Amino acid sequence: MFFSFDGIDGVGKTTQMDLFCHWISEKGQEVVTCRDPGSTPLGERVREILLHSGEETTIGRRAEMLLYMAARAQLVDEVIRPALAAGKTVVSDRYLLANLVYQGHAGGLDLESIRRVGSVATDGIWPDVVFLLDMAPTAADGRMQRTLDRMERQGDDFRERLRDGFLAEAARAENRVRVIDADRAVDVVQAEIRAIAAGLPES
Repeated sequence: MFFSFDGIDGVGKTTQMDLFCHWISEKGQEVVTCRDPGSTPLGERVREILLHSGEETTIGRRAEMLLYMAARAQLVDEVIRPALAAGKTVVSDRYLLANLVYQGHAGGLDLESIRRVGSVATDGIWPDVVFLLDMAPTAADGRMQRTLDRMERQGDDFRERLRDGFLAEAARAENRVRVIDADRAVDVVQAEIRAIAAGLPES
């Protein structure tokens, strides 16, 4: 099985993903975790460019989208496809949904163009379920007690468009993207995530 976690920054993705992976491991399944972009030498270098470049490095939206896609293509080839072929469970921190929302809904690029490029980058590999952790940006902002990266510094309006975009894509994807109310106690959110995973048919 292949799962991914997504949502605006500050909703608790890392916490929920860690708890979920621990639960999967306790069930006797081998888990491979990854982050997108990242988890390969190429992906980590691209991540550094995308998230931590200084103001002297201008990255347009199309270039930004294509850099994410390049990192994702390597992630699929080097990590995700081999793990799935070996019967392991893959859990990713973000995946293609993030591009559709960040560069499409919030960034203004054509959504269908992103979908076409995404199909090539992922070679058709899509998570069985995306756990979309949803929360109002104002509530999520209060949780980010750290230095913001390049994508996180794009303003309140951008973050509102992100949330709207995530919810729009969830409605389009029906059951593949499951919206989880993240503005609740950690254990309550985790219980809902596990219930969804437990209810999936074995692949």
